[in-house]
Amino acid sequence: MATGNMTFRIHDNSNDELKNIAVALNKIAEDLQKIILASGYITAYYPYQNLIQLTFVLDNDFVLLNFNNEVPRTLKYKPDTIVNTDFGKLIDQQSKDLWNGILDELDKNSNNTTTLQLIFITGDNHLMQSFCTVSRLLYSDEIIVSSVSTILEEMRDINDRLSGSKIRKHHEVTAVQNLHDYILSHLDEPLPTLHQLAQIFAIEEHILKNGFKIFFKTSVYNFYQEERLKRAHLMIQQTSVSLKEIAFLNGFKGYLNFYKAFKKRFGYKPSDISRPQEGLQP
Repeated sequence: MATGNMTFRIHDNSNDELKNIAVALNKIAEDLQKIILASGYITAYYPYQNLIQLTFVLDNDFVLLNFNNEVPRTLKYKPDTIVNTDFGKLIDQQSKDLWNGILDELDKNSNNTTTLQLIFITGDNHLMQSFCTVSRLLYSDEIIVSSVSTILEEMRDINDRLSGSKIRKHHEVTAVQNLHDYILSHLDEPLPTLHQLAQIFAIEEHILKNGFKIFFKTSVYNFYQEERLKRAHLMIQQTSVSLKEIAFLNGFKGYLNFYKAFKKRFGYKPSDISRPQEGLQP
């Protein structure tokens, strides 16, 4: 409920007791939503994120022998600068004790498999947290460290920008929030014009346009474009649906338009992403 702007509701008809709990929680969510909107706050949520799988192959001395394409791309290193490097040099000091503990466990028990949170140091000196599974390969001394990370967009504190904003009225904040939610629910459709959106949400066009810019630090169209490209990226990674179909499912009229927008946004082609099945056609 909280991550969905207090718009989600629980549906439960299993029995009277659970139904009463669901009704109470729904009422709390409804009251909180009214308070949040009346206070001029907006909760941004992003249901479509870029899921990145990182895979590291280490030798028995925990030196990095190999890795998948996402490792240098996500951690922002040139591949030749990290291969044959001590894996411990890629993690922050806060993670060193945890990592050393894992090494001890692997020495004691080659069948040990552990999941822990490591903080990686990127090539541009940022920190990235990721839950990793560490295990030794069967019939080999090599060690695999793997993780699936959600790469979040950098989110500034939206509500800190509201102090000097004129977009404070309840119906204006509600309209901007509803537009945000509408876009996320209609990523498979062409985006209506700003004039049409203003009519849908019964608010002046300039208030909707400026309010969205104030709250989300981007234009309505750019937000729509960003979110559908992120969803398409996720679908490519996690499904075997053809690239042309994914383009269509995310509101693009043709594959060429999708291809150009995708490559401009991510810096690589849709077909460069590893798919669940090989041999898929664009």
